Formats: sequence, structure tokens, C-alpha cells
Amino acid sequence: MINTVVAGVSGRMGQALLEAIGEDGLCRLHGALDRAGSDALGREVGAGVKASADIEATLSGADVLIDFTRPEASLRHLDACQALGVALVLGTTGFDAAQKRLIEDAARRVPVVFAPNMSVGVNLLMKLAELAARALADGYDIEIIEAHHRHKVDAPSGTALGLGQAVAGALGRDLRQCAVYGREGVTGERRADTIGFATVRGGDIVGDHTVLFAGIGERIELTHKASSRLTFAQGALRAAKWLQGRPAGLYDMRDVLALN
Repeated sequence: MINTVVAGVSGRMGQALLEAIGEDGLCRLHGALDRAGSDALGREVGAGVKASADIEATLSGADVLIDFTRPEASLRHLDACQALGVALVLGTTGFDAAQKRLIEDAARRVPVVFAPNMSVGVNLLMKLAELAARALADGYDIEIIEAHHRHKVDAPSGTALGLGQAVAGALGRDLRQCAVYGREGVTGERRADTIGFATVRGGDIVGDHTVLFAGIGERIELTHKASSRLTFAQGALRAAKWLQGRPAGLYDMRDVLALN
């Protein structure tokens, strides 16, 4: 059995992870973390496990931590994982460049799967978007459209940015130089070498992503729509199992799914 700790157990993804672990035959709930002051602290969340804010005590004896929280909390968890030799599956988004460097540094000491989206389908979408970008490199404008629930705090989504990086990399471009994140007023004609992003926030949308290749006389749309957070939770458990016995290093879901 894989002793698994879930961070942010009172959140939407935390609840989905608890459900997925409860139905899984290999991952066993070892511990549950939540923020200080959470109403969940001290409550049993499954298999006799109570939610705690004590990171080191909760991670003691664990094989892997699964974290879909916020950057500041994830970095605290990352420090504890390094100290205790616990593998990490990290699905948190919204890290800045300096924070990502801290993750890269930690991955020299413990194995980390870090991905903006743990869904198997989304990671296949990223691979298909790369292939399409190479085939449609000339004469097609590329736009990435994403939609999420009203509570999401970062935009564009980490998945949308991951799709943009996949497409830009396939085209030999630097996303930091070619991304357009908003349009308003008189913008002038669209530059052919840009990758546009459009963001929708509303209701309880779990996550929709489309990569649009718009040419003259035709357009190709690659779309993934999530109807349940369980798809992300199941992907995270797949990553947790894949990490067992791996050496320290920074991995992503493409490694887990052999899509590289």
C-alpha cells in the first residue's frame, strides 16, 4: 500500500482526492492536511484519519503527498517533503518564476510530479496540440480559450498556460514574447506570430479548454471538458503510484503517461 497524504482536504479537490483514495486499491489515506483555522481540523475525513495543520507530524511515515492548494502553502509542504524524504504530486497553479525555481531545486532531493493539470485527457490534449501546431505552423492563428468556476483565483488557468507553452515550444517560440492575454479597444490587426488567451469565469464550471487553430476557410478546434474533479484526482493517484521507487527529479504527467 502507498501511504498517501492529501493537502487541503476541506477544498473541492481535497474532497475529490479523498473520494478517489477511498475507492483505490493501492493508495491508502495516511494523513490529511488543512490550513490553520479550518473548520475541518480535528475531524475524521476517512479511514480513521483526522485533518491536521501539523505538516511534519502528518507527513511522518508517508510515501507521497498530493497537493492542490495555493502556492504559499505548497511551498511549505515542499520544504517538509524535502526534510522527510516524501515524494510529492503537485497540482497547484499560480506559481511565479521564483517559486517554480524553488520547486526545481527541491526536485533534486525528492521526486516531484508537477503538472498544471493531472487529467489524463488534458495531457493527451497537450500532446495533440503540439502535433497540430507543427502541422499548422503556417497560415493558422492560434487562440486558447478556457472556462472555470467563479471561485478560481488565477487567470489564465495553469492548464491554459501549459497548452500555450506546448504550442509555443512546438513552433520554436517563447510564450513570454508571443502571448496576448487580453484585447480591448482598437488593438490593430492580429499579429500572425501571437498566441491569444481568452478567459471565462462563472458558475460551477469544472474546467473547459479549447485550442483553436483558425485558418482561411477552415478552423480546427481541440477541446477537453471536465465534468467532475474526480478526473484530476484519479490522474493524481496515477502519478502517486508512478512515483514509487523513482529517483529524485522533476517529472510531469507526460512522463507518467509516457507521452514524451
